[in-house]
Amino acid sequence: MAIAIQELKKRPVKHNKPEKGKNNDLLSFLNRDISLSGNKLSDRKKEAFYSEMNILLSSGIDIRSALDIVVEEQKTEKEKKLYQSIRENVIGGKSLSESVFETGKFSAYEYHSLRIGEESGRIREVLCGLNVYFSKRIKQKRQVVSAMTYPILVMITAVIAVFFMMNFIVPMFVDVFKRFNGEMPAITQSIISISSYFRAYTLLLVLFLLSLGVFVFSIRKKNFFRAWYSTMLIKMPLFGDIVQKVYLVRFCETMSLLLGARTPMLRSIQLVRQMISFYPYEIALDKVGNDVLHGKLLHQSMQQFSLFNSRLVSLVKVAEEVNQLDAIFSKLSAQLNEELEHKIGLLSSLLEPVMIMFVGGLVAVILISMYMPLFQLSTSIY
Repeated sequence: MAIAIQELKKRPVKHNKPEKGKNNDLLSFLNRDISLSGNKLSDRKKEAFYSEMNILLSSGIDIRSALDIVVEEQKTEKEKKLYQSIRENVIGGKSLSESVFETGKFSAYEYHSLRIGEESGRIREVLCGLNVYFSKRIKQKRQVVSAMTYPILVMITAVIAVFFMMNFIVPMFVDVFKRFNGEMPAITQSIISISSYFRAYTLLLVLFLLSLGVFVFSIRKKNFFRAWYSTMLIKMPLFGDIVQKVYLVRFCETMSLLLGARTPMLRSIQLVRQMISFYPYEIALDKVGNDVLHGKLLHQSMQQFSLFNSRLVSLVKVAEEVNQLDAIFSKLSAQLNEELEHKIGLLSSLLEPVMIMFVGGLVAVILISMYMPLFQLSTSIY
């Protein structure tokens, strides 16, 4: 523990913001690597970099030659300059970990993993681990985005359909109904009233939604909003369990990678906390890190939080007793990832028919309410 505390003091953690989402595998447009932060390197490019470096170093060539090849393979000038700067720093006497981190496009946990790998002579194993980690992360993002793309598209279609019908179709029927003095059904009157309000306040509604979006964007990093938003997200039916599993898989994967690279426990917990940008896990890992610093075992601290289920805590307890935490976290990551894939597939299969029925029912209610007076009129004539 004394060694771990000294290590913690010796290497201060640098805070890098987490990367934002990038990928989708449904449409060719969405399949492109999208980065919302111009100062960050995408997961896909990191995966390619670590994979290439692992292959080249495993073939027996030195780091400088490997970086030469990486630089030559880049197709854009921006990426070529990035890897050229890494190569020049390595030639200048700096380590690969320092050269990578000085670009500002790699995270703290990548830097410390590479540094521990260099110090322990296990740089190839660390590069392989980082490659696998980013490969799994990309696959995980694609699964989540693929499951959510269809419902989002259907909801957008529903909003457009309702907007068009309320602003154009319903008023056309109202003009027809005005020519007759018959009493309209209650559902028809309700739809007409909604349509009139909709037309009168559409601009105000749009302005309100825009203002709400700007307000939420401005406070999105405030702790009170993040706490409220994450709590609501976790409590959502169907989605809440998937959200928790996504971050739990990420926790296990990163702990496996860092502990496998012989990163000290305290450092690993701190780096995982930086990487998992989800408020409940940040709070939990802050407390876990503080408990471990003061002598508590990892499983004893984890069991305080419902984020870590009893099975996970029990396996971590066993792993601590046999000193196999990295192996246990690796196996847990694989198992949880399989469960996550199953749940995402199930959610996607369930949402598709539900959304179709929802949109169809919404349009049907509006159309039926408009045609009912016409049916009544034709019946009264005969």
